[in-house]
Amino acid sequence: MPRSVPAVASRARRKKILKQAKGFYGKRKNVYTVAKNVLEKGLTYRYVGRKLKKRDYRRLWIVRINAALREEGLSYSVFMHKLAEKNIDLNRKVLADLAMHEPAAFKKLVESVKA
Repeated sequence: MPRSVPAVASRARRKKILKQAKGFYGKRKNVYTVAKNVLEKGLTYRYVGRKLKKRDYRRLWIVRINAALREEGLSYSVFMHKLAEKNIDLNRKVLADLAMHEPAAFKKLVESVKA
């Protein structure tokens, strides 16, 4: 019976890592141990980055809404409270988009909340 060696499986594992590290600089792309460490860290950053992106966009929307509201003589927190009181269910993304691209519609919304 022929001897069994894990060469095929381990080579496939290494190739998979090196293929993912394609485009990295220097040893990071072609030395397995270095590529494995860098790739692991990169995948961690990628996961964290997806969470940070949501956080960053929410902050951006709030800044845009607040800037548009200040022109109307209202603060962000007061506006959001009044929206909740009137049961107007618009998320920050939509409100920011209205403030940026449809200032007239946003102004009407602010007037309806003020009244």
